[in-house]
Amino acid sequence: MENFNSFGLNKEILKNLKNLKLIKPTPIQIQAIKPALMGKDILGSAHTGTGKTAAFGLPLIHKLMQNLSSCALILTPTRELAVQVYKTLNSFMKNSGITSEIIIGGESMSNQLRQLKKNPRLIIGTPGRVHDHLRRRSLSLNKTNYLVLDETDRMLDMGFSIQIEQIVKFLPKIRQTLMFSATIPKNIKDISRKYLYKPINISVDKQSTILKKIKHEIFNLEQVEKFEKLIEQINTRIGSIIIFVKTKHSSKKMSLKLIKQGFEANAIHGDLKQSKREIILNKFRNKKYRILVATDIAARGLDISHIEHVINYDLPQKPEDYIHRIGRTARAGLNGAALSFVTSHDKRLWNSINRLINPNNEEKKNKIKSKKIEKPNYFKKKKKSLRKKKKR
Repeated sequence: MENFNSFGLNKEILKNLKNLKLIKPTPIQIQAIKPALMGKDILGSAHTGTGKTAAFGLPLIHKLMQNLSSCALILTPTRELAVQVYKTLNSFMKNSGITSEIIIGGESMSNQLRQLKKNPRLIIGTPGRVHDHLRRRSLSLNKTNYLVLDETDRMLDMGFSIQIEQIVKFLPKIRQTLMFSATIPKNIKDISRKYLYKPINISVDKQSTILKKIKHEIFNLEQVEKFEKLIEQINTRIGSIIIFVKTKHSSKKMSLKLIKQGFEANAIHGDLKQSKREIILNKFRNKKYRILVATDIAARGLDISHIEHVINYDLPQKPEDYIHRIGRTARAGLNGAALSFVTSHDKRLWNSINRLINPNNEEKKNKIKSKKIEKPNYFKKKKKSLRKKKKR
């Protein structure tokens, strides 16, 4: 499959792809687009950065253009991902005549009510807000023939299983459903059996996608050494950086500390209103500042091609989230770098991450560049003083 022309997509879609300089489909697109155009349900395993938005979006747009009475719903776990999917699909469907709307929390409910009265044919939203509109009866899904569940594993992790189940009840029983997940554990298989009919199973080898484009590096150090090492690493690197931390509080604190050190930085976390998040992300996208400090809320759905470095100041609590974090770099065919700080308390977690990125290959475990940090002098001084006290 050399280019998108081979799929038989609508000419307007092909024209938009050409204008976007998208010529050659990615592996996930090659596997997904043809069966999706044939009307098959799909259970897809694909990580961030593999091109899955186009994999489900292009056939969906084509079908909406073919059947003017049909509608589609795309559910995503986070507001950021919903916005990203919305923007991407709108770039694919210029001059298509398809109306779309984004339904997410953190945005004005009254504005959304006005937009929904226009009966958009394509809705992208988060489960919580979509469910709210269904309860208010401000949203009808009785003509929704296409459902996409994007990053289903993340939606389940965030506790949206009940909302998803309620939303599906409002959909026609005869429909096409496309479900994508980074991994396919038992709970994803269970939910696929509930919502999918004889699905086509497709997957993309993560080793052949983002992991090979990223230089992985770790530093073994203690918690008190991390900030000093962070400053050193920022000063030795060129290009935009995203730094991941555990909590909202630490993201704000880290951003202020970096600004005091003379760096241009900002933070994004769950306490921010959606409008504020968009302002921060747009400024980062336009290179108004070099460093973005984030919690895992930004690990998915953040598509900024100029991010060259991902620094895991704190390791993610789930190994799978490591893949989503580092997927913020090495986008648009570029290479990237991922640096992780691993303390003595993180050893077990890092081993789990290492097994994920190097499955069934013990030899590769030691190939990730690892550096041990020597203790600062004040540790040695403390030990000496303790010895003297014991002698006395």
